Amino acid sequence: MSTSTLTRKGQTTIPVKVRNHLKLRPGDKIEFVIERDGRVVLTPKNIDVRQLRGMLAPFVRRKLTIEQMDEGIRSRFARR
Repeated sequence: MSTSTLTRKGQTTIPVKVRNHLKLRPGDKIEFVIERDGRVVLTPKNIDVRQLRGMLAPFVRRKLTIEQMDEGIRSRFARR
């Protein structure tokens, strides 16, 4: 287990083991979440763009006619 000391100004140093595990670098943002059971979860807010790969469905290019586009718009507004 890693520990750290809180200063009078409310500052602390995140131990090297934790920084390495979270891949934190100087300037990174950190989020603190207080859970219902009282635990505090620390998560990095900076995400490497490579970690986002595969999150979205692949883009499929389709050729539509103007009539098909108009019909899609009409059906979308009809559902409102």
